[in-house]
Amino acid sequence: MDQFNSIKIFSNINSSSKKNLIKYSKIKKYKKGEHLFLDRDRVNCVYFVLAGIASLYKLNSAHDKKVIFIYGKGEILNEVILQKNMSSLNCEFLCDTEILEIPSTKFLEVMSCDFQLSRNVIDSMAYKIRRLYHQLKNTSNSIRLDKQIASKLWKLSRDFGKETDEGIEIDFNLSISYLADMLGSKRETVSRQLKILSEKELIIVKRNRFIVVDREKLLKYFRNSWVLSQLYFILPDIIKTK
Repeated sequence: MDQFNSIKIFSNINSSSKKNLIKYSKIKKYKKGEHLFLDRDRVNCVYFVLAGIASLYKLNSAHDKKVIFIYGKGEILNEVILQKNMSSLNCEFLCDTEILEIPSTKFLEVMSCDFQLSRNVIDSMAYKIRRLYHQLKNTSNSIRLDKQIASKLWKLSRDFGKETDEGIEIDFNLSISYLADMLGSKRETVSRQLKILSEKELIIVKRNRFIVVDREKLLKYFRNSWVLSQLYFILPDIIKTK
């Protein structure tokens, strides 16, 4: 199974582990808009993206969507269910997607005999925790929305970008509404901020497509603005102490 080698969490594991995981695995295909699992579902398999893009999101009490993660080829979607808990997120596909599934009991059996696989799972979970920390920081009231958008588009262009004559295009259909869901904001507000970034020639907005004109300039725009925002909040305290 050639696709198996594209999964990051299986790198450097021993050959017998690979053979057992392949033996237990199945490949399934899903259409854009389909869900793999819902919040509080009992999930008995571990899922990996072989091709396509999956979105993990949460609904609040008002049924507003907040996108937590977007994963592409080679990513594991739900290692947290190895604790035998219910799913805590919804998983939706943003395009036609191919998924590898392995029963969680079998996956745990293989993990118990392969330290490297266990280490890879731990590393994956630690990385996702760090991403959540960054999300909390970037969605705080101390950072303006245009900076949050700049940061998000920069990261999406890094993870899902392809080079074009105009810049780095985020290579999947992404509506302004869905971008707003990623930021926990309103579509109209995000649309106004996108216009600002477009006027600064940092991005190009097309129908369900975004192009980052210059990734370095967009990164500098976010980072410089973040520093200024922190100064805005700490300067009054500095002045008071003098």
